[in-house]
Amino acid sequence: MNDHKKYIKRCIQLAKNGLGLTYPNPLVGSVIVHNNKIIGEGWHRKAGEEHAEVHAVQSVKETSLLKEATIYVSLEPCSHFGKTPPCADLIIKSGIPKVVIGCVDTFSEVAGKGIDRLRNHGCDVILGILEDECIELNKRFFTFHNEKRPYTILKWAETSDGFIAPENNSKITWISNAYSKQLSHKLRATETAILIGTNTAIIDNSQLNTRDWKGNQPLRVIVDRTGKIPEHHHIFDGSQPTLILSEVPQEYTKNNIAIESIDFNDFINEINRVLFDRGIQSLIIEGGAKTLQSFIDKNAWDEAFVFKGSSELKSGVKAPSFSKKEFSTQLIANDTLNRYKR
Repeated sequence: MNDHKKYIKRCIQLAKNGLGLTYPNPLVGSVIVHNNKIIGEGWHRKAGEEHAEVHAVQSVKETSLLKEATIYVSLEPCSHFGKTPPCADLIIKSGIPKVVIGCVDTFSEVAGKGIDRLRNHGCDVILGILEDECIELNKRFFTFHNEKRPYTILKWAETSDGFIAPENNSKITWISNAYSKQLSHKLRATETAILIGTNTAIIDNSQLNTRDWKGNQPLRVIVDRTGKIPEHHHIFDGSQPTLILSEVPQEYTKNNIAIESIDFNDFINEINRVLFDRGIQSLIIEGGAKTLQSFIDKNAWDEAFVFKGSSELKSGVKAPSFSKKEFSTQLIANDTLNRYKR
């Protein structure tokens, strides 16, 4: 069992190489072991390309060893034809007799079918090795398919005395340091959408891009109930896909900008519905205190990144509040990053 855990842990390490690149597919890693030695390994590198199991099999130099080997995979091998052939069929065709799987894929196209296929063709299948860690690896994918909404991350910076903005809140005020800002942009590059409210868009003239980190640009989601945001602001520059959520339907002719009307009486559920329909698996909320607190009060969040700076404001806009204990703390120069889970 300890060996199984060791090799599934390696699968998880490999899978993380695809973070931010495999959407809308899950992160998957795979290793092939013969006589307690890894002879092949791979991970899913990009949506539409070969899956982890394919790369692992292809990396094996002595293919005759496959008939005596065990393949480890962090997620149940697929059994359906998508953009690539079923991985379960590849394992069967390769003659690998034993398969160790971290967790079952609850996506309806798979959902145990890959395991059944392997067993029906004589493979010895072991399930549930480091299952919680493997589920955590694909928290975005599972939340989206199981709960029909994006995995939601709250993010804000607050002063050492608990404020996120000055009293008048009329201009942008930097609370966290440059390293925290860079980490924030890295987070943007790994998630598929980022949301702010009207006041944040107006005051900060937010760009919501990854200019301090190389990676994908998230979908910008802007809540602008009555169309208050000036059209010369960055969110209307067409530089990346942008979705405006409004009470009244409007037309935009600029490239990369869409608008959708929602029912503001059911604000959060409407946001989740719209983003689910658009296939958005993860969402960062970077809005002001009011927007953030609304998600907290509805318990409509999964994780929170709270950057605590070293400066004080004495008074101003209070940071959002919740009664959760941080599950990790990280020092970033003179800032502290506390992370929370719902």
